[in-house]
Amino acid sequence: MARAMFEYTQVVLQKVSFDSVLFCKEVEKAVQRLLPYELEELRIWLNQFISEKPELSHCLIHLNA
Repeated sequence: MARAMFEYTQVVLQKVSFDSVLFCKEVEKAVQRLLPYELEELRIWLNQFISEKPELSHCLIHLNA
């Protein structure tokens, strides 16, 4: 089930990427929900995803908190 949450998080983040405020809120939620190893996977995925959308890069600060 944990893997399903990670995949769900990816889908949600892709859908809200049009709005940086929503995107940041969803990253915050992901930090609370996901397991530590999933957070590392999310960090890798976000770095790739944000390379195409640099306006979202400030949301990565939530992963480092």
